[in-house]
Amino acid sequence: MSTGQTIYHSLLKLPLSVMVKSTSIPSNPIEDLKIDLERPIIYALPFRSHVDLLTLQKSTLELGLPDPLSPIDINGVEYPRYVFTSIGPKIFDTDDDLPQESLELFKTVLKHHADNPDVDFQLIPTSILWGRKPGKEGTSKPHLMPLNAPQKFITLIKAGRDSTVRISPVVSLRYMADNHGADEAIAHKLARVAKIHFSRQKLAASGPNLPNRQALFNRLLKSQAIEKVILEEAKIRNVEVEKVRKEAMGIMEEIATNFSYSLIKNGNRLLKWLWNRLYQGLNINNAATVRKLAQEGHEIVYVPCHRSHMDYLLLSYVLYHEGLVPPHIAAGINLNFFPAGPIFRRGGAFFIRRSFKGNRLYSTIFREYLAELFAKGYSVEYFSEGGRSRTGRLLEAKTGMLAMTVQAMLRGLNRPVTLVPVYIGYEHVMEVTTYAKELQGKRKEKENAGQVLRTIRKLRNFGQGYVNFGEPISLNHYLNEHAPNWSESINPIEPQKPEWMNPVVNGIANKMMTHINDAAAANALTLCATALLAARQRALSKEDLTEQLECYLHLLRNIPYSDTATVPAESANELLEHAIALDKFVIEKDTLGEIVSLDRNQSILMTYYRNNIIHLFALPSLIAKLVVQYRSISVDDIQHQIQQIYPFLKAELFLHYEADELNDVVNQHIEELIRQKLIVQKGGVLQLNSTNIRKLHLLAHTISETLQRYAIALTHLQASPELDKSELEEQSQIMAQRLSRLHGINAPEFFDKGVFGILFNSLKTEGYLDSEGNAVLEKVAPFAHDISKLLSPEIKLTIQAVMSKEK
Repeated sequence: MSTGQTIYHSLLKLPLSVMVKSTSIPSNPIEDLKIDLERPIIYALPFRSHVDLLTLQKSTLELGLPDPLSPIDINGVEYPRYVFTSIGPKIFDTDDDLPQESLELFKTVLKHHADNPDVDFQLIPTSILWGRKPGKEGTSKPHLMPLNAPQKFITLIKAGRDSTVRISPVVSLRYMADNHGADEAIAHKLARVAKIHFSRQKLAASGPNLPNRQALFNRLLKSQAIEKVILEEAKIRNVEVEKVRKEAMGIMEEIATNFSYSLIKNGNRLLKWLWNRLYQGLNINNAATVRKLAQEGHEIVYVPCHRSHMDYLLLSYVLYHEGLVPPHIAAGINLNFFPAGPIFRRGGAFFIRRSFKGNRLYSTIFREYLAELFAKGYSVEYFSEGGRSRTGRLLEAKTGMLAMTVQAMLRGLNRPVTLVPVYIGYEHVMEVTTYAKELQGKRKEKENAGQVLRTIRKLRNFGQGYVNFGEPISLNHYLNEHAPNWSESINPIEPQKPEWMNPVVNGIANKMMTHINDAAAANALTLCATALLAARQRALSKEDLTEQLECYLHLLRNIPYSDTATVPAESANELLEHAIALDKFVIEKDTLGEIVSLDRNQSILMTYYRNNIIHLFALPSLIAKLVVQYRSISVDDIQHQIQQIYPFLKAELFLHYEADELNDVVNQHIEELIRQKLIVQKGGVLQLNSTNIRKLHLLAHTISETLQRYAIALTHLQASPELDKSELEEQSQIMAQRLSRLHGINAPEFFDKGVFGILFNSLKTEGYLDSEGNAVLEKVAPFAHDISKLLSPEIKLTIQAVMSKEK
C-alpha cells in the first residue's frame, strides 16, 4: 500500500468511526462459513471504495479474521489482501470494468495455484450494504450500484449507522484453478460471477421494489379472475357491477399489507430492547441455509410452528438480523384491532379471515393477492397450524394457504418455490397460563388493546428463546416427484384445481410439519419439565433430577434426532441451575438435601414445555416402557411391538423415521440404554438394571399417557366396532377425563378430541378399520391386548370399570 493511501485511510478512519455503525452477517463467520485461518484469505468487494474497505477492516478485526489491509505474500512479493471486482465511479466516471490491479492479483494467485499443487487460497466475497430500504415499483434503480464521492457522502449521512457487512461463503481458488485453468479469462469470469452474487445479496437483504398500494389494487381489479367473479356476483345478486367492484376494493383494503421500511428499521430498535428485557438470549440455528436460498433467487415461504403471538415479531426480527428482508405475514383478522392492526400491517402483515368458505369474491381476491406476492418475489410467512398451539404439541396443518401456494405455482412462476419450516421455542410462553384456562373450558378472550397493555406490564426475564430453521422443502421437486405432469396444469389466467391437488398438498403438509419437529430445540426448561412430570409426585431430589437430565442429554447427543435439532451444550447441573433461576419450581430442603417439585398449577403449565420436545423421546421412552413392563424381553419382541405402535406415534408426533429404518434406530437406542447401564442384555434378552431402575422408570413414563389414550380408544372400538370418528372422539374423551381426575393426570392434551381424531385416522390408514369405518376385530383385539400389557394395573382397572358402567 502506498504512503498516500495510508495517509488517506488514516484521515478517513476518524469520521467513519462516528458516522458508521455496522452489523456483521453472519455474526460468527469463522464457524458458520468454516473459514480456515491457516489458509491464505483474499477479500473480494463489489466496487473500488476505500470507505467500504475500511468498514470491512473494522468488522474483520472484531470477528477475528485477517486484516484486509495487511498484505499477503506470494513468492516473496507482497500483494493486497483484497480485490475490487469493478471500478467504482468517480464524479465524472462510470466505468465499471475489473480494475487492472485486481486482474493482476487474480492472475498471480491463479498461476501460483497452477505452480503449487498444495496451495489453496480462500476468496471471500464481502459487501457493505448501506441501508436496506427497498425501492419503489416503477423505478429503474438497480439493487446494487457504485457510488461516486458525493453520493457516498450522502449515503453515509443517511445510512451510515444502518450498514451491514455481509460475508459470504468461501470460494476455493484451488477448485477454480484445477477445474477452469489460470488464465486471464478465468479472472474476468470470477469478477462477473461475483457481481451477480453481490446483486442477489442486496436483493435478498432489501427485497423487491414495493408497490404503490392503489396501483396494486387497480392491477388486481383488472385481473381476469377477479373481473370474472365480480361480473358473476353482480348477476347472481342482481346488483350493479360497480357496487360489487367497490366491495372488492374494500376486501383488498382489509387484506393487503402496507409495508414500511422505516417502521421495520425503527421497530428493530424497539424489538432489540424487548428481547433484552424478556430473554437472556436468542439462539438461531441453520440460518445460512435460508440465506443461500434467498441469494439463489428462490421464492421463500416461511412456515413456522405457532406457540405465541411473539412468533410474528421474533421471526421477522431474526430474519432482519440475518441479513434477509422480513416476510409478508398472513395474520388472523382478529389481530386487526387498533392500534396493533395498522402497526402490524406496516410491518408486513396481510390479514386473512378465519373462514371464507362459500365467499367466492373474497376467496378469489385473496388467492390473486397471494399470487401477486409470489409473482413479485416477496417472501411470505404463514402459520399452517391455523392458530397457536394450546398444548405445546405441533398441531395438524390446515392446508388452505398451502393449497393456494401450489395454485400460485400453477400460474407459471419463473422462480423455484421453497418452504422453510421453522421451529420456534421458548423457555417461557407469555400466554401459557391463558392456554391452560382455555383448555379447562374458559372462553377465549378476543384480542384487544387492553390485553396488550396487561401483557406488557408482565414483561420480565423469560430465559432463552430459540429459532431453528428446518430442512427446506422444494415444492418444484416435490411436485415433479409426486405429480410428474403438474406443469400441464399451468394456467396464467385462472389455474384450475387438478385431481392430484388434495393428496399432494396433504403430503406436503405432513412433510412440512415433520421438518418443523425435526428442528426442535431441547432446553433447560423442557428437559426439566419432562423429568419432573414423569415423577409420581412431580418431585425429585436435586441429585436424581440432575442424573435424569444427564440421561436425556446422552440420548440426544449420542443418537441425534436429526441434523437440524439442537441440544444444549451445557452440563446437566448447569441446565438445572438455569431452570431453577426461572422461578417455576418449588425448592424445599431437608436434612438429606434439596427437593425440586412442581405444585399442581405449575404441573399443568409444565406439560406445555414437555410437549414441545416429547417427540424426541418417543422411541427411547417406548423401549424403556417395554422393558419396565415385561422386565425381561427379547430385542426381536421389542422391535415387533414398536413396529406395531410406531405408525400411530409417527402420525401424532410427526416423527420422521421410515418403517425400513426403524429397527436400526431402535437398536441404536437399546445400545445407548445399555451403555448408560439402564438395562442389561443377556443373550438376546433385555432386562432391568436394578441399580438404575429409577432413571428407566422416569424415561418410560414419558410415553405412558400416549399409550393410555390408545388403550382407551381401542377398548371402545372392541366394545362397539361400529363407532364412527365423532362418537369415538366423544366417548374416548369422557373416559380420558375420568382417568385424568382419578389418577392425577394433569396433561390437558390427554383428553383432547383432536388427538383421538388423529388416532382414528391412523387406525383407518393401518387397516384396523374397514372401508366403512367399522373396527376389524381380528386386528383390533390383539393390538388392544398388547397395549393393555403396557398399562399399570390401576389404569387398567379404571378403564374396565368405566366400560362396565357404559354397558
